[in-house]
Order: sequence, then structure tokens, then C-alpha cells
Amino acid sequence: MRLRVRVSLSAILLLILSLVAIPARAAAPGDVITAQPTTVYALPGKVLEVPVNAWHLLYTSTSATGNANAVSGTLLVPKASFPLGRRPIIGYAVGSHGLGDQCAPSVSMSQGTEAELALISLFLLKGFAVAVTDYEGLGTPGEHTYMAGISQGHAVLDSIRAATRVSGAGLSDRAPVAVMGYSQGGASAAWAAQLQPSYAPELRLKGVAAGGVPADLHAVADHLDGTSNFGLAAAAGVGLDAAYPELRLVDDLNARGRALLADAADDCVGDLSKLAGLRFSDLSTVDLLNQPKWLARLSENRLGAQPPRVPMFLYHAQGDEIIPLQVGSTLRSEYCRAGVNVRWASLPAPSHVLGAVEGGPAAIEWLALRILGLPALSNC
Repeated sequence: MRLRVRVSLSAILLLILSLVAIPARAAAPGDVITAQPTTVYALPGKVLEVPVNAWHLLYTSTSATGNANAVSGTLLVPKASFPLGRRPIIGYAVGSHGLGDQCAPSVSMSQGTEAELALISLFLLKGFAVAVTDYEGLGTPGEHTYMAGISQGHAVLDSIRAATRVSGAGLSDRAPVAVMGYSQGGASAAWAAQLQPSYAPELRLKGVAAGGVPADLHAVADHLDGTSNFGLAAAAGVGLDAAYPELRLVDDLNARGRALLADAADDCVGDLSKLAGLRFSDLSTVDLLNQPKWLARLSENRLGAQPPRVPMFLYHAQGDEIIPLQVGSTLRSEYCRAGVNVRWASLPAPSHVLGAVEGGPAAIEWLALRILGLPALSNC
């Protein structure tokens, strides 16, 4: 595995900005570093331009360990005026794209290869603005902190803050806000909901929809060990190692493990199939995930301990082969016991991907009703 430089170029850029570009105050989470107009395409080959005003953003956020960082993303704003007051803003958290910068949703949207644009477009058709984060280290210098939920939640919330600070976007910091995501994005959305009261209390968050949520990373990793989707568990190990320097994953890997994970370190999600069928025991002679240092960080990144204060729509495919239904239903139970207003949907979809297809439109309609101020009905 390659030697990593922990002080990234983005961190150096933030330091320069705090000393030179923003003399009145230090950069705050959600401040816009750059906002460059961009074009979003719906199909490969750049043959169908999405008719929106769009910006590629670089904005300030906060890492899992509380340090300032710089995160990229894309802001999409419909060209038509919004007739019902302040234009709502959706923080959209994408699912697993991979570990390399070329996998970032800002890249795929500019190339016409972003599958989740189909769902994003349903918000745009309602006149809502959509902020799509690339997450920490995906599209910016440094490693992607894949599945480090606290970092991902910060990145989502700060993408919304940044959206309101883009000159020419016409968005208000008093606009109604909602968050949606599935899979990695589902975890990110749920983390945004949990973190918002303390991290971004000024945001007028109306509801959060989170599907296929890997709420308990240890349980998901145990489930994926030895399966065709083991690459996702291995990638999460790489991502958490990037977020938490003390984990020092490379020190615990055998030669085969170092070679395999170094090779996968810049792969997109489809390329992780090269790790299919492997086990953690193939990569290391120690019980990686049950070491105290890993148990501590996995526990810290387990959803459910801090109840959100906004209505939640949780949905999960009954046939999910990647994230067991029980993981999602346990999160639902924990939120319900804590008094969260939860709408739960156990979908008949036979796979993880089809759960996104089946549940996404319902989640969008549920969020639209929250934006409009209609009360949410719990089925706890």
C-alpha cells in the first residue's frame, strides 16, 4: 500500500485562504472556496445537457476527527423561478462510487454517466435546488474517507451551507432543506440528520430520507466477509483508515493484503469485484475488525446513538444482499424507542440496487410533503 501524506493539498489551500483570502475571519464550515460554472449531462457522450444552472464547488467542511478540510461537489439549480417563496434545497448523498477521484459524482455528472441523476432530476422537476457532495477525498487531494459517517454527514450539511453562499445561485440561508441518500448515501443522510442539531442548527431541515442504510459497519462487514461483495467491506476499511490515522491498516496486512488494497485504492465501485470471495483473514494474520482500535472507531460510526430531531423516512429492500434488512430495521427500532418520528418501508425489492429504484421515488415524494409543511405520520 502506498505511503500516504496526511497533510493534503486541500488542507494547505485552506490554510492559505484563512491567512490571505479571508482576512476578516477564518474559513467556516460551508464557506465557498471556488464555484465554477459547469455543465451536467444526462447521457454518455455529452449528448443531452440537463437544463439547469450548475456549479462545481470546492467548499470547507470538517473531517471525522474535527479538522478543517476542503470538499468538492456540484450544485444544480433549475433555471425557472420558484413560485412558492424561497427555493428549497436538497442535500443529495450519493451511494458508493468508489475510491478514486475519477469516480466522484461531479465527474460522472459532467460526463453524462451519473446513474443517480435520474432521482436527482425528480427534485429538479419540482423546482428544488440540489447540492451533491463528492465527500471528503473524492475529487480532491487525499484519500476518500469511504464510510466514515461523521465526515460524510458533515460534507452533506456543508454542501447545503455552501449552496446558499454561491453568488448568482439565488438561494437563501433561510430556505427549507431536506436530505436524501441510499446505501453509502443512506448512511450519510442519517448522519446528517443526527449531526444537524449540533453541527448545523441554523439549517431549516424539514426531513431526511435514508435508504439501504449500513447503520452498523461491523455487522455489514461480517455479513460481506467471503461474499461476492467483499470489495465493499475492504473499501470501507481503506476509507476508515484514511479518516483515522491511528488505525494504520497497512501495518496489520500481510503481503497479499497490502498488494490487493494498494491496487484497489483508486478503483471505482465496479472494479472492486476483483476482491470477490475474499475474507479479511486472507488479508491479515490478525483479527482486524475486533482489535480495540477498530472496535472503538466502528462503534463511533454506528448510527442510532443520537436521535434526529426531524422526521425520518427509512426504507430497505427485503432481499438486500449487501446490507441485511435486519441492520436497517434495527436502526428503525432504535430511532423509534428514542421518540423519532419514523416512517419505515420494508420493500419487496429482491436486491440492494433494486431497493434504490423502488424506494427512491417514494422517498422524494415524502420529502416534498415535508418541504410543503405537511405533518409526517410515524409507523413506529
